[in-house]
Amino acid sequence: MVKKPLAISMVVVVLMFALFAAMDKGSQPETSGSPVVHAAETGKPAPTFSLLNMEGKEVKLEDYKGKKVMLNFWATWCPPCKAEMPAMQQLYEKAGSSFEILAIAIDPENDVTGFVNEYELTFPILLDKNGTVNSNYGIISIPTTFLIDEDGKMQKKHIGMMTLEQMEEFMEP
Repeated sequence: MVKKPLAISMVVVVLMFALFAAMDKGSQPETSGSPVVHAAETGKPAPTFSLLNMEGKEVKLEDYKGKKVMLNFWATWCPPCKAEMPAMQQLYEKAGSSFEILAIAIDPENDVTGFVNEYELTFPILLDKNGTVNSNYGIISIPTTFLIDEDGKMQKKHIGMMTLEQMEEFMEP
């Protein structure tokens, strides 16, 4: 009889610890760009960032000023992310130099290289190793995609998977 209440108490304590740890994580200092925004809003400047790509080269959002950017947050374990990656690759191949796709992996501790190779992705994949950019953009669900205009302002936000047709429409002004 005592085992069941004890087990429930243990679960509650673990959940509370996890909740407090997650809340404390948000109070850590910013290390990769602009101050914490916690919810990128359309019409406002996109939070800046600097992340490493798959080759270990630093990539900054400001490097793409003057160009439209489709910014996608994803993870290797996310089924909708896996489903939209082939469409994103098709869009990237069709787009040429008309805009850029930046895909931010929020789980770089997993086999991102294997994922990229399996899906034959050629657009830039950035690694958010400490979760700062994910937090700055207020990501609560993946995939989440933003359209950033040539002036660095947020124009659109889409939560969830997109088809190629939806991506093409998303990239229109």
